[in-house]
Amino acid sequence: MAKWGQGDPRWIVEERADATNVNNWHWTERDATSWSKSKLKEVLVGLVVEGEAGRCEISDLKHVEGEASCNSRKGKLIFFYEWNLRLSWRGTVKESGEKHKGSVEIPNLSEENEVDDTEINVSKKKGEGDVLKDLMRTEGTTKVREALRDYLKALKTEFTLGMILPTKAAVGQELAAERKLSAHPMQDSVSPQDMVGVKIPTVKILMREIFNSPADELYSIFTTKELVQKFSKRPAVIEAEKGGKLQMFDGSVSGEYTELVPSQRIVLKWRCRSWPDEHYAVVALNFQDLATQTELQLECKGVPISSEDSTRQCWKQQYFEEIHILLQQSKDNME
Repeated sequence: MAKWGQGDPRWIVEERADATNVNNWHWTERDATSWSKSKLKEVLVGLVVEGEAGRCEISDLKHVEGEASCNSRKGKLIFFYEWNLRLSWRGTVKESGEKHKGSVEIPNLSEENEVDDTEINVSKKKGEGDVLKDLMRTEGTTKVREALRDYLKALKTEFTLGMILPTKAAVGQELAAERKLSAHPMQDSVSPQDMVGVKIPTVKILMREIFNSPADELYSIFTTKELVQKFSKRPAVIEAEKGGKLQMFDGSVSGEYTELVPSQRIVLKWRCRSWPDEHYAVVALNFQDLATQTELQLECKGVPISSEDSTRQCWKQQYFEEIHILLQQSKDNME
């Protein structure tokens, strides 16, 4: 056995309080099977398909067989998943009002194939109603593929938060940055009351996004429970007042409102469930009104270095992209 200070630095457990996977070199694995079964049911059941022929809905996830996992090796995330799914659908023919049932088979959803290339088979129980079967084969298949993409996006962002641990090099960079800040204090440095949680290496994330919405409408999307639940596609706790609680994405994200200026600014204590206990980032959302558009300026201070990429992806994919979709849907409904 190598002595302390000797041996290959890729596997010497050194300068880590938890003695875990230094430099993210070793293979680690997290089982995503149970989480995936819940997520697949969430994104698939309740899907509605409408057309000139009638209306159909995915009523149940009858069969789920397979597994999923996420692995970390050399600081990279590798995903494995293989699923055999059978869905039930029911529909009503527009002209006659006849009701029919059928199933959707997805025999091999796996990382070996793109979602667009994944086989999806639609069948219907005996009898009339082939127009509904055709509807499910066309528009229904498209909707199902979109839902499968939502599952994979969540697997790669929501499920993986915190899997990449801080490295020795990253710790050194953070300490050097702290010394530099101490020698040259900045006006916008975090005040003592904003220093929340445990002491770990962190980074600040800055992002900007333009939305086709006036500032007051965009502000309400972040502060109204019903709208938050629409773009996040799951239940949420939204108490939009100073000291009010926030919880989203089945508890994967939680926090507290610390400042609210209607249509202008929101400040939060914000954390991901996978972060060290009691560690929060400070998130500031500034809304710049551009007449028919709004520029949202995001500043997120105190993000664990190990979670920088996944946190960026969370805000971009789970927040910004979904809000764009919600705004477009609202516009289409008005037309």
